Amino acid sequence: MLQKSVKQYLEYLKLSGIQDIFFRPPKVKKIKKKPPPQIFDPAQKLKELEEKYRNCKKCPLWEGRNKFCYGNGNPQTKLMLIGEGPGVDEDRAGKVFVGKAGQLLTKMLHAIKLTRDEVYIANIVKCRPPENRNPLPEEKKMCLPYLEEQISIIKPQILLLLGRVAAATLLEMDIPLKAFREQTYSYKGIKTYVSYHPAALLRNIGWKKFAWIDLQKVQKDYQSL
Repeated sequence: MLQKSVKQYLEYLKLSGIQDIFFRPPKVKKIKKKPPPQIFDPAQKLKELEEKYRNCKKCPLWEGRNKFCYGNGNPQTKLMLIGEGPGVDEDRAGKVFVGKAGQLLTKMLHAIKLTRDEVYIANIVKCRPPENRNPLPEEKKMCLPYLEEQISIIKPQILLLLGRVAAATLLEMDIPLKAFREQTYSYKGIKTYVSYHPAALLRNIGWKKFAWIDLQKVQKDYQSL
């Protein structure tokens, strides 16, 4: 019925002298393509930040710096280790824990069935303090945001703080290392252990048995993740 009416109408238009009929095509709604989801790459992000900060001059430590020691290891790890600051070997290489203390740390990790490639290691300060002295409060204050940023990117489930300087800085407590070791802590919601710095173990080999106790606790928690 509809087709017949249309045909009659067209014939009427033709008899009226109308030869052409123009019509506006319907608007086609453009479908916006969603951009592909951005995949966050922690390794790439850390690499970019290391390049961004490598010429940092926020504190006087840069004046004696050879190389900026940002951190190294697995950026997708469950375990992050934090020491005090670079030594002479680290300053020369631009990597953390590569000297004798670093070699001992590698052995300590092997003792709990881990390799350097499975963890991420950083320090409280990124430049070597003169004569390997403890970093000063202002130096720690200037450098701490870099470390906090690393932690937020890596999102470890366990932190192991190596030495009293790292523990006192992050946990904001002024107590002896022995007292730090007696319990676990929560740093920004991350379970945190404290143990000896490998450099201290090189000077006092009798402390290694206590460090081994600490490492076994970390290993047990790590393996339960």
